[in-house]
Amino acid sequence: LDLATIVQDETVSDAFRRSLALAREAETCGYTRYWFAEHHNMESVASAATAVLIGYVAGGTKSIRVGSGGIMLPNHAPLMVAEQFGTLAALYPERIDLGLGRAPGTDPVTSYALRRSLKGDVDSFPNDVVELINYLGPRDPEAKVRAIPGEGSDVPVWLLGSSTYSAQLAAMLGLPFAFASHFAPTHLYDALQLYTSNF
Repeated sequence: LDLATIVQDETVSDAFRRSLALAREAETCGYTRYWFAEHHNMESVASAATAVLIGYVAGGTKSIRVGSGGIMLPNHAPLMVAEQFGTLAALYPERIDLGLGRAPGTDPVTSYALRRSLKGDVDSFPNDVVELINYLGPRDPEAKVRAIPGEGSDVPVWLLGSSTYSAQLAAMLGLPFAFASHFAPTHLYDALQLYTSNF
């Protein structure tokens, strides 16, 4: 998991070049996945335009899967995410992963600037996940809105979480699940137990 960290006395471009070099090294060492996290308004984090950065790193590597850990779905319309990741999957077949989170990845003021509703209800995330998966699935001749590119790409969708909420949703939907144990270690075993017992 990479944040494309901007270190002291370096530029954003330096951070991107360092991420590409690290992804190449990970590929050489036999790693199978290299993911970027979406965060906004953080002076030392350059991974805000996550899909763009994924394309840059996928284009500079040969076989490693590149993806998001994750795209913070409350910040985006599901159709837009489907089109972005459908484009990436067309450019780099069998190499793109789409991890989704339900947190905004930022502070409330920046969330507002991202055009998020600060009054979202608890049902929005599950519905948005299902909508996104449908856009990436097989062509639906009855659909009034289609993701082109995206339709038929079947980009693997993962749910991410730091609590039991996404673990339960991933199990219910039969999706892969990744837990943020690097900042929520005390909830790891509860989340995994819920996921494996309800999958």
